[in-house]
Amino acid sequence: MIEQIASLKTELESVSIQSAADLENYRLTYLSKKGKVAELMPLIGQAPVDQKRIVGQQINEVKQLAQDLFDQAQQRLEESGPVLKKATDDLSLPVLPFTQGGLHPLSLVIQEIKSVFFRLGFTIADGPELEDDFHNFTALNFPPEHPARDMQDTFFIRKDEPGKPDLVMRTHTSPVQVRLMQSQTPPIRSIMPGRVYRNESITAKSYCLFNQIEGLYVDKHVTLAELKETLIVLAKMMYGSDVKYRLRPSFFPFTEPSLEMDVWWERKSGGQWLEILGAGMVDPNVFKACGVDPDVYTGFALGLGVDRMAMLRYGLNDIRDLYDNDVRLISQFA
Repeated sequence: MIEQIASLKTELESVSIQSAADLENYRLTYLSKKGKVAELMPLIGQAPVDQKRIVGQQINEVKQLAQDLFDQAQQRLEESGPVLKKATDDLSLPVLPFTQGGLHPLSLVIQEIKSVFFRLGFTIADGPELEDDFHNFTALNFPPEHPARDMQDTFFIRKDEPGKPDLVMRTHTSPVQVRLMQSQTPPIRSIMPGRVYRNESITAKSYCLFNQIEGLYVDKHVTLAELKETLIVLAKMMYGSDVKYRLRPSFFPFTEPSLEMDVWWERKSGGQWLEILGAGMVDPNVFKACGVDPDVYTGFALGLGVDRMAMLRYGLNDIRDLYDNDVRLISQFA
């Protein structure tokens, strides 16, 4: 046993470590769990009782020697700096091009919209993308079998299972306002950004998923005039004071009266109106479903189509460009 330990000690002292590869090979050969130092440990149990302490001490000395040699070689290699591995290496050559990253155009628009609403005194709220039927439809004045549900083609995750609520990928960010009114007493002034999903045909102006920002303002004596002024301020802060916009009547089950805002979309093939949001005064039935007294409080809600606003903001002709991950487009925003 003593001879075996002494032999390994002599072997360690003769090892030459000249490179990182030599260092790693040394570690695997001597210091790993299956290395030569670890193979000595069973000798302690095999030694006679009166020699166990001596054998143990000598093994520890060899183990410490192996570790010291490793540490010394590692420090020496680190201090010596990079070593040319082959004759073709040339440290004087320029480094490879570095591509700087940047925010996606959708992220830029979301940040800009948030900034506008922060200046108007709004906070931010969030909610789940997988919603139950109550929060996505019923609480928003979509009764079962109501034809208004057909306005939104839905991705159902669970449907018509006895004893279990239907689960859907949320079709709008409006469920977040329901959760907010259920958990917070008015006044409420908040926006709710997030992704939404609809089972729609993919075209230049629509996609199966997109980004929305919901806005909700609930307090005593909130008026339609305040809603209109908020929308006009938003359009001007996003597109400039000379922006061409229009407000027109519309219908949404969860607001009454309801309206939509269009912004003029100038294209190479000719301009056209592009809807960027829907809005309206919160329907009293929604207040009741959320536990808010409609005789005391009024409010307005709005939903911004972030993707379409990004198209207008950056002059894009196809909404699919925002999801193709084409570096030629994204790199323009780095």
